[in-house]
Amino acid sequence: MTSIRHSIVALSIFCLTGMTGCGGEDDADDIEVDEDPTLEINNDVSILVDKFTNNSALTIVVGENNITITTKDEPDHKSMYYENSNALYEAYEEPNNPDFKKNPHNIITQNIVMKIPRFPEEASTHKATSMGPIGIAVNSVALFNQAAAPGDDILDELNTFDQYEGHPQQQGMYHYHTEPVYITQNEGDDAFLGFLLDGFPVYGPFENGKRLTNEDLDDYHGHTSATADFPDGIYHYHATDDLPWINGDGYFGTPGTITF
Repeated sequence: MTSIRHSIVALSIFCLTGMTGCGGEDDADDIEVDEDPTLEINNDVSILVDKFTNNSALTIVVGENNITITTKDEPDHKSMYYENSNALYEAYEEPNNPDFKKNPHNIITQNIVMKIPRFPEEASTHKATSMGPIGIAVNSVALFNQAAAPGDDILDELNTFDQYEGHPQQQGMYHYHTEPVYITQNEGDDAFLGFLLDGFPVYGPFENGKRLTNEDLDDYHGHTSATADFPDGIYHYHATDDLPWINGDGYFGTPGTITF
């Protein structure tokens, strides 16, 4: 898998000589170990940045406490929404769907900058997601919530999705509301798909060989369990087949910032 260029700002820890640890509250002798494993989860999500692809459309910088992702939001797969002159343009029809239609917009290069927590934690107050991008997929594409644009019906919008279940909005921002099937087809149904703005990862619809449903997840469309990347467990979202697809009643963690 192609690695994204990223820089890690390391925290230097200076230890005094003659001491067994690094001193202060971090001294090993002063640490109380809680036997509840859920409180000892390693939640450094920077280990996932090498799973991002589509180098030409992404830049990722890993800082001490945050990860900054800048994306051009250009899908790396065929789409009927690219201009005809683009090498990734491909016509598409759904002959078995009488309601299928192409929306009037085309993919336009974006400049989305998302700063997410590197060590995400559950928020004391859960914020609702907003219209527009709420996360980013590993192939540079924006993730949207389950709501349609004002005046539209999200179930009707499903009929405008291209061959890989995405479409652009009025400003040409291509996005997924549902499972990014290009990624799961190529990386696996249990693959890491991307981040939401609160820093928690999103995975495919399968876990431990089981296809998850909404009933397996909490109100935010996630749960805490082990993953291939976090064998000790971490909170994470899952894409599922049914509404709300990727996110439920808002962010589980505290969202970072996003500009576009």
